[in-house]
Amino acid sequence: MIYSLLVMSSPASGYTADTAARFARAVISAGHTIHRVFFLDAGTDTGSSNAVFPQDESDRLQHWVELAEDDGVELVLCISSALRRGMLDDSEAARYEKRSATVHPAFTIAGLGQLVDASACSDRLVTFGG
Repeated sequence: MIYSLLVMSSPASGYTADTAARFARAVISAGHTIHRVFFLDAGTDTGSSNAVFPQDESDRLQHWVELAEDDGVELVLCISSALRRGMLDDSEAARYEKRSATVHPAFTIAGLGQLVDASACSDRLVTFGG
């Protein structure tokens, strides 16, 4: 079965984004496929390369980076949500003449068409947060 995920909660506002990452890992472990993870609204905070969590909390970015690097899961941040939060990849930083990117390289920035495509190409679209 092919799954896509929609993550709409910030990693700083609870464990919804972390639960989504664990769900993705379980899906892959069960022999299924994750087509794409799309981060919308506050969920785009997940891709921040600048986030630092207290020592008594786990690094909530690392779960996603491992999914991208180890399993080839595509991680996409909604461009309008990302820009509103000052989150830029290399091309957006250059476009807006900013000094540096703020998005971790495991993530890409794209429009809502990628969410529509994910839904069309998957057997299930599972939403986390809202």
